[in-house]
Amino acid sequence: MFSRFRHLLITLILSMLAALPLMSQTTSDHIVPPKDLHQAVRAAAQARQDHLTKLDKFFASEPARKSFETVKLDPAKVSQALTLLSDEDLARLAAQSEKLQKDVAAGALTNQQITYILIALGTAVIILVIVAAR
Repeated sequence: MFSRFRHLLITLILSMLAALPLMSQTTSDHIVPPKDLHQAVRAAAQARQDHLTKLDKFFASEPARKSFETVKLDPAKVSQALTLLSDEDLARLAAQSEKLQKDVAAGALTNQQITYILIALGTAVIILVIVAAR
């Protein structure tokens, strides 16, 4: 996660440095002010961290731990693999985990259903990491 984030941050900084001469030559409205760009980068990083926190909390829940034990899947490895996902994939999984937590809290899911869902989520994370690594 951090290497991908550092790469993005370095790219953004280099882009900003390349745009400095243009910014000093022109004051047109189509150039994004550095302050706005900085806020956008900060917001994206915060959103990513929020998604990771939600997923870690979900994987640390009692039903998730029991399901991971049942299928002999290490939740720490799944959490570690999450950092390799794109922002969009991470946001989608975080939204799904929130929905699942609400369903579990409401008693709408059985332990077997939770186990199957966690197997699917874990498999999706692994597949997305493999695809992203290529």
